[in-house]
Amino acid sequence: MGRKSIRDDKNIFFESREAAGLTRAQASELIGTISESRLEKLETGKASIYPEDVVDMAAAYKKPELCNYYCTHECRIGKESVPEVKVSSLSEIVLGMLSALNSLDKQKDRLIEITADGIVSDDEIPDFVHIQKQLNQIDHTVEALKLWVANTINSGNINADRLKEYSEK
Repeated sequence: MGRKSIRDDKNIFFESREAAGLTRAQASELIGTISESRLEKLETGKASIYPEDVVDMAAAYKKPELCNYYCTHECRIGKESVPEVKVSSLSEIVLGMLSALNSLDKQKDRLIEITADGIVSDDEIPDFVHIQKQLNQIDHTVEALKLWVANTINSGNINADRLKEYSEK
């Protein structure tokens, strides 16, 4: 393994490669679709990164959170529609999910009242926004769980083939 860079302005792609213990040459070979010189340009911000690049780096570095980072920080569409997900423990994710589901369960009758006529009136907006926030929290915890699963598969702590087999049933 080569020496670690002493640069202060490393981007997440640069840091992820280093955390994987790879030189640019090793990473380029492992990725297979990005040349060493292009990788240097991506890591130093001298070239635009494409979604395909991120997917390939995430797989090579075993760091699926790179995809979420790209979507929430680089992609014009994702910045508006994809929640930023941080790596969390399974217990944190489950507790967050249960909290959001319990809160939404208390609000379900109100949601039915609000939407029954197909119109959200001005007086219903505060409750509707509150319910939307609960739904967004559920979405966020689902994405966090997906990220946790991907990381756990990468670390070898979940049998990916068995998981896929049961997921397809």
